[in-house]
Amino acid sequence: MNRTLSFKLGAIAFLIVLLLIPLLMIGNLISERQALRDSVVQDIAQSSSFSQQISGPLLVVPYRKTVKSWLTQDGHTFQEAKENSGFLYFLPETFELEGAAQTELRSRGIYEARLFHADNRISGQFKVPANWGVTDDLEGYRFDTPFIAVGVSDIRGIEKGLSLTLNGQTLDFQAGTGLSWLGGGVHVPLEHLDGQAQTRLDYAFDLALQGTGQLHVVPVGRTSTVSLKANWPHPSFVGSYLPAEREVNAQGFSARWQASFFSTNLEDALSLCASQGSCDELRGRTFGVSFVDPVDQYLKSDRAIKYALLFIALTFAGFFLFEVLRSLSVHPIQYALVGAALALFYLLLLSLSEHLGFGVAYGVSATACVLLIGFYLSHVLRSAWRAMGFACGLAMLYAMLYGLLSAEDYALLMGALLLFGLLGVFMVLTRRLDWYSVGQGKLQ
Repeated sequence: MNRTLSFKLGAIAFLIVLLLIPLLMIGNLISERQALRDSVVQDIAQSSSFSQQISGPLLVVPYRKTVKSWLTQDGHTFQEAKENSGFLYFLPETFELEGAAQTELRSRGIYEARLFHADNRISGQFKVPANWGVTDDLEGYRFDTPFIAVGVSDIRGIEKGLSLTLNGQTLDFQAGTGLSWLGGGVHVPLEHLDGQAQTRLDYAFDLALQGTGQLHVVPVGRTSTVSLKANWPHPSFVGSYLPAEREVNAQGFSARWQASFFSTNLEDALSLCASQGSCDELRGRTFGVSFVDPVDQYLKSDRAIKYALLFIALTFAGFFLFEVLRSLSVHPIQYALVGAALALFYLLLLSLSEHLGFGVAYGVSATACVLLIGFYLSHVLRSAWRAMGFACGLAMLYAMLYGLLSAEDYALLMGALLLFGLLGVFMVLTRRLDWYSVGQGKLQ
């Protein structure tokens, strides 16, 4: 067919733009499937328990304070007494948590949610000042029964009964924290504690907790140490503080956090939360771990389709090289069919990755596309050897794309080197080509 070079280049460019339509549709489908998966995970969490946050223990002392004031009315002066109520809060001197978590998968259809079961041992010490730290007008105070409260963001995840060991005495936890701002959790009344003398309270309890997604801990101690290990090999450490020590391998991970009041400023955050009900700062001073796969098949498929336009342009460039170097004629419809096969690769990748995993799905999809395009080109290029060479080049491109997707930190560097190398190959192959004669003549 007789076509000028400019018309052929224009037709190729138009086809590339036209192929954006199916690529955008597949990209939207990836987002829809991801949203559907997230809703299923949310439903599973709704039926079991959501992400968990452990806040506490806190020593809480309810009080009533009588405030007297003199008033003058109608020439008479009299004394009025009002009673105000509130809470005194004491954070632990030391807070230690040792946890061991196991993960499991819960399935609904083709979608899965990862739950964790964490066995936590929490221990430490309170130092309670005499008279609960009240130094003025002690007679105006009336103290009710103090209690220790532990906040658990989703109490449905508490798997076993709880008991507190306090100075060698065993006390049973009761439901609820008794504090509206702390949310759900448990508490222990301390009937025997009067607070008149300075007291040291050594506490310890076991907390077996189930959750979905993430486990957060608020470092409530003046000195806080948290050690956590699990059989999950892809942890994502979240929150305001990274682990001081961590080890991650194929069998799981172990991590250790260390924090103090100097780094958390938790006393001010607690005071603001209790007095004004603004607890965002307190909730934000957490650290923990996410048991969610940081790069799932949907994210990888979305990243892969971002390279689709470049991938198609490189394949069409290879076609064009065959045309100008081997004096072949490739019809725009043939370009379009090969482009459609390249676009359908991403649909195959998405659908298979939901059942086989991303790595296997990528290999199967890439192999299917390379074989189909190779078979088709053996007739288009009128040579099985030429088609085989082109298919090998296409397979190398798919392998390089997989390398780009796997190398998160070096993806930009690898992509830049790949483009530079391909440009170099194109320039070397066309270094002796007379482009004026190609443009003025006809592509045979």
